[in-house]
Amino acid sequence: MSDLFEKCYSFSRDQEAIALGFYPFFKVITSLNGPHVTVDGREMIMVGSNNYLGLTTHPKVREAAMKALMEYGTSCSGSRFLNGTIDLHEKLEASLARFMGKEAAQVFSTGFQTNQGVIAPLIGRGESVIIDRLVHASVVEGVRLCFGKVGRFRHNDIVSLRKNLEVCPSNKGILVIVDGVYSMEGDIAALPEIVQTAKEFGARIMVDDAHGIGVLGASGRGTLEHFGLIEEVDLVMGTFSKSLASLGGFVAGDARVIAYVKHHSRALIFSAAMPPAAVAAVQAALEVIDTEPQIRERLWENTRFLMENVVALGFNTGPTQTPVVPIIVGDDVLTAVYWKRLFDEGIFTNCVIAPGVQQGSQRIRMCLMATHTLEDLQKVVDVCGRVGRELGIIS
Repeated sequence: MSDLFEKCYSFSRDQEAIALGFYPFFKVITSLNGPHVTVDGREMIMVGSNNYLGLTTHPKVREAAMKALMEYGTSCSGSRFLNGTIDLHEKLEASLARFMGKEAAQVFSTGFQTNQGVIAPLIGRGESVIIDRLVHASVVEGVRLCFGKVGRFRHNDIVSLRKNLEVCPSNKGILVIVDGVYSMEGDIAALPEIVQTAKEFGARIMVDDAHGIGVLGASGRGTLEHFGLIEEVDLVMGTFSKSLASLGGFVAGDARVIAYVKHHSRALIFSAAMPPAAVAAVQAALEVIDTEPQIRERLWENTRFLMENVVALGFNTGPTQTPVVPIIVGDDVLTAVYWKRLFDEGIFTNCVIAPGVQQGSQRIRMCLMATHTLEDLQKVVDVCGRVGRELGIIS
């Protein structure tokens, strides 16, 4: 008889990498101080975090979280559907709706859960959902849970999107889903063309803007504001674990659509509510984004500095247009070696190998923060360049 756990016992890639000293995952951080972290007793420059605005250590965000903790305790101890809704949840949802320019919003306990909890109940039998091939894994999982027809188009390819739309039943609903900012590429969705094409077929549009909110747009409202398409996009999803300095996620859109999701989303109904401190942190982060635009300006200054310098060194950064800066290496082993050399010299980056990205595009991914100093970034540039030359990644 076959043993269900045989695949677990035969899995050894992790132990092999650990034995060789090139295991890049689950690194234990013992101290978090914005752009600096402590690992194995030594301070490192963190360029792997999605804490784009550096708000996890902002005094107003910390104070709001501590106040909520003292007033409400550590947990709501129940589902929003039954006994887990507190006034802070509803206040935050109203603030998010206003911030995103939509009628209503609904928060979820994680960002991953948000996409699962929105997509699955919206797409019924006979209906269609079409996704960009590079959307986040949470969108892919949400699509797997739905009962409709699934289409995938080549990344940012409008011709491919149109071909997928043309084979959808004209008498059934269609939802097109894209990321606003793609987390591995750093590029931005071709949203004006996507919206125009989707509307020709009567399709609704959803944007996962986890990496765009707080970063893009004149006031930090994200990709929709960046392109002036707030009214044209039907649903916008975001997470709190990037610019909003907390944990959780949300979806915003028409009030009746949000009400439907609230009453049909198993991911929402059967999960415990966001804890009070996490909710209060998001509320404070939204206020900081509105009142301190200089933080976002500093993020973009840092982004331009790093990009100009790594491109000048000869690195391939792909199509990035945002504070997500990949250095494309193109080989699993060389990428792991490069990551380890950077790590040993005090630079904490993200090692991304297949199947996380396609073969040939393995990379080191860096993400900029508003709280990085130019001294921090100059060290990152210097170390990346010197080690890159030693390994033959650049000449």
